[in-house]
Amino acid sequence: MVQVVAYDGDVLVVGGGIVGLSAAYAITRAAPGTRVTVLEKEPGPARHQTGHNSGVIHSGIYYRPGSLKARYAVRGAAEMTKFCAEYGIPHAVTGKLIVATDRAELPRLHALVQRGRENGIAVRELGASQIAEYEPQVRGLAAIQVATTGICDFTAVAARLGEASGAEIRYGARVVRIDRRPERGVAVLTDRGDVVRARVLVNCAGLYCDEIARMTGEEPEARIVPFRGEYYTLTRPGLVRGLVYPVPDPAFPFLGVHLTRGIDGDVHVGPNAVPALAREGYGWGVVRPREALATAAWPGVWRMGRQHWRYGAGELRRSVSKGAFVDAVRRMLPAVEAEDLTRAGAGVRAQAVLRDGALVDDFLIQEGPRAVHVLNAPSPAATASLPIGREVARRALAALGDR
Repeated sequence: MVQVVAYDGDVLVVGGGIVGLSAAYAITRAAPGTRVTVLEKEPGPARHQTGHNSGVIHSGIYYRPGSLKARYAVRGAAEMTKFCAEYGIPHAVTGKLIVATDRAELPRLHALVQRGRENGIAVRELGASQIAEYEPQVRGLAAIQVATTGICDFTAVAARLGEASGAEIRYGARVVRIDRRPERGVAVLTDRGDVVRARVLVNCAGLYCDEIARMTGEEPEARIVPFRGEYYTLTRPGLVRGLVYPVPDPAFPFLGVHLTRGIDGDVHVGPNAVPALAREGYGWGVVRPREALATAAWPGVWRMGRQHWRYGAGELRRSVSKGAFVDAVRRMLPAVEAEDLTRAGAGVRAQAVLRDGALVDDFLIQEGPRAVHVLNAPSPAATASLPIGREVARRALAALGDR
């Protein structure tokens, strides 16, 4: 006798951030009638990485030509602006400056110009005197102006994606166990005692994506190491007109302390990048020993630390010393004073780290029987969420077709 399995849906998405909700949206757009359920442990969408970033629609200038980040960011920036306009979500195309303040940064700035052009992005090179055309208070040796950068409310975007997807979204539903059988799909138990069955699972759990993957029986090639990014608010917002970034260090996926006029009109300054002692460690006082010990047990953490301890020491110094943070800002904005900066919120980045200590710099998607796992969705994931969602949807629907 053939046993008939009663499914609650076709695709089960774990994670209600912008990537998970974009995947749900893309699945129902590509295959109308597909039943999609989203499980999110928080009481609403976008409560972690999506809701704690600086709200920038990135142009794609930083990313290696041909990489997923480059392709998705360039395409995603245009699509995100169009999506916001279509659904009445607050947004603006502001452009931004990337400023070199030291001669050692000039070769990297010129390399960014070339990279931007290879990625199909229009950039304007500026001399020291031309910087004032865009930002009168900013000082530097040279800069580039990127016209396609913008800002928006990504939390509102995520919520709208969820609504437009037509998916069943269950908030307050934390996954505690997954039973996956290739011939029968997946059964997921939540902390409320509900069991949800589906043919295919899509893991977009962000800070917990590696744990969800391991629940399915997979052994992910990377582990999530949480890095906290701390922000200040500029109490004299008139010092900055738009978005001002330093020249990034190509060895790291972090962009350095920058100044961002958000869609709310406030100017956000930051972030730095310091290890968090919990996956949701939004402050030094948030410590979850089990999570911290599990992170420390991953060999890649210690190898990463040995390779990059000097960089990490500088980030820690800016975390504990406001003066050091102010000094970093003054490199671009010399008029700023310590009293001009007030502590604001923080975000936590889910950084995937390989066993050898390498920081995964691109999107990382791993597939298993009846499962698709998004194991690294770094910045510009929010910008690129629409094309990422389509890629995840393509893989999920292919797995659904194999049933």
